[in-house]
This record gives sequence, C-alpha cells and structure tokens, in this order.
Amino acid sequence: MKEKFTCIHCGREFPVEDAVYCGDDLMCPSCADELTVTCRNCGERVYLDDSYGEDGMRICPSCFENYFVTCDRCGRLVREEYACYADDDEDECYPLCDVCAHIRNQNALHRYDYKPEPIFYGSGLRHFGVELEIDDAGQSSKNAKQIMAVANQEHEHLYVKTDGSLDNGLELVTHPMTLEYQMNDMPWAEVLSEARSLGYLSHKACTCGLHVHISRKAFGITDEEQEAAIARLVYFVEHFWTEILRFSRRTQGQADRWAARYGAKLTPSDTKKHLKGMHAGRYMAVNLTNYHTVEIRIFRGTLKLNTLLATLQFVNHLCDVAVYLSDSELEELSWHDFLNMVHEPELIQYLKERNLYKNDPISAEEDV
Repeated sequence: MKEKFTCIHCGREFPVEDAVYCGDDLMCPSCADELTVTCRNCGERVYLDDSYGEDGMRICPSCFENYFVTCDRCGRLVREEYACYADDDEDECYPLCDVCAHIRNQNALHRYDYKPEPIFYGSGLRHFGVELEIDDAGQSSKNAKQIMAVANQEHEHLYVKTDGSLDNGLELVTHPMTLEYQMNDMPWAEVLSEARSLGYLSHKACTCGLHVHISRKAFGITDEEQEAAIARLVYFVEHFWTEILRFSRRTQGQADRWAARYGAKLTPSDTKKHLKGMHAGRYMAVNLTNYHTVEIRIFRGTLKLNTLLATLQFVNHLCDVAVYLSDSELEELSWHDFLNMVHEPELIQYLKERNLYKNDPISAEEDV
C-alpha cells in the first residue's frame, strides 16, 4: 500500500510522491499551484502572498531584500545593479526602471524637434512665443527640471529642448502668450535668475539667439490681410536695418548666418511681390516658413530681464506698424516717428542703452 500524506490546506490525502513543499508545509499540487510561486531568482517556493513582483516575475522575500528594488514610478521589480536614478536624486532614494527613467528625462528635456499642443495664455489674437537659447552650463535634464520648476509653479508656461547650434546648453520655449501675460504673469525674473545661478550665459555665449514667434492671426483674419501686413513688417525691418541690427546686439556676420536679410525694396507692395517670388529658408531675420507663426530671429540671446521685456515690447510695436499703418504711411515713417509711438519704460530704457532713442544714450549694466 502506497504511503500517503494530508495536504495542509485542503485536508485531502495524496500519495507522498505528489507532495509539494513550501518551507516546512506539505501540500498537494493543486493547492501549490493556487497558493505558491517559485522565486525567479533562486528557485525557492514561497507563498504567493509573501512574494514580490508581478505574475511572470515573482521574487521571494530574501532575494528581494538582497538583490532587487521597486521602480518608484511604475512599481516594476529592478535588479539593484540595473536601477536608474534621476539627476536630482543624489542620494539614490527613488529607483527607476530604464523605461521610466527615459520617460522622466524626456519630460524634462525634449528633442530639438519637439512641438507640444500649444497652450494660449491671455485673450486676443496677438500671442508671442519666446525661444531663448542659453549655453555653457550643460545639456542637463537636471538643470532643465530646475528651470521648469521655477517657470511652471502656477501653470505650464515653458518647456525645454536641446539645440544643435549650442555648444553645451538648452533652449527655453514658452507657450503662446499675449504681451500683457509675458510682462506680468510669466515669471521671467525668476527664470533668468535660475539660469544664471546654474552658470548659463546667453548674450556672452555668442551662440545664443532670442527668437519671438508671432501668431499669424495677429496680422489679419484672411490670407490677403496677413500677406499685406507681413510684407509691411518685412519692409520696416529692411528699411530700418541699421537701427534694428543695433537693437538686436548681433554683429552683421551673426545676422548673415542666423537671421539674413531679404533685401530692401522701395515700397511694401514691392516687398510683397518679392516675398512671393522667394524660396528663403528659416534662417532669415523674419522667418516665414512656419504655418501658424511669423518668427523674428534677429535678436541675440539675453539673461537680462529688461532686455528681454524690451525686446517683446519692440516686437509688439513692429506688429502695430504692420497692422495699423497703410503702405503710404509706412513709406513716410521715419525712425523718430516710430520712437514717438514708444511709451513703455523698459523699451525706452533699452533704446537709450543702445543709443537709439533720440540721441539720448545712457550707461547700461552689462548683458549676460
């Protein structure tokens, strides 16, 4: 007669050769399949409730304690030697699996071609999106997170990208905002201060630009209205190139490389015809290759608050000239006539610093 045993769980008798051990407990195969698992690391059978991980990757308590950690983001088991940690987790308190580490880094520092769904801040049709390049302190996800933490405390204002034109830096990109929102609600002072504290330069780096995207709807509702206003914008930039180049803080060589001219024409109408016949790329002072925006690319980068705000105010006046003046009024406009439209203290201050305000230069703090 075959020797038998009693299963500790179901209480039924089975032949001894069918017994399954879990520690000191003896059970039948059916109960063992339902209540226990085999550790994928050491092969030890343990109770399911005592194991760690998910089906297909169950680990006994001893192996978990000695060899594994749990991903802080998704809960997956990760061998200690393969665990990843965020740049700002210096004490390695929050392990991540390789997938979550990649996602976390991507959320902070995006590829140069990243274009999220835009979030519009402020009412109206005239919105400005800023691209500010900073350099010389690292293409670092950790630094990107610190800058985003400052910019996005209240709302998602800004994201950060890599840029191949930079030696070792970042590109800070805002969502579209009205001028009022840029001036009063976007925390530019704190963002620029954080970038400086991390060691970044912009003006002094010589590799950086400050690009301002203007929504095309700011120039008119119909395509015809937009084309006419944009032609007036380009005409103004070409007609006052000497003044705008000085305003930009670029050298002529830098402008030729990153923000070239279309060529001056006698009238806005001639400019419109000239633009239609050209196939210029995006490295123009006024980039027209984007479907939804017109990009002013001529400005040199800056980490000086007044310079940034004055540049946005200046672009706003360029829009006013393009939208509200007729072709003939624009042809008769002088630089001093244009200055009579300027009333913002930040812009007046900057124009004086650049010796562009009615022969009234003043000394200026060094740009960064």
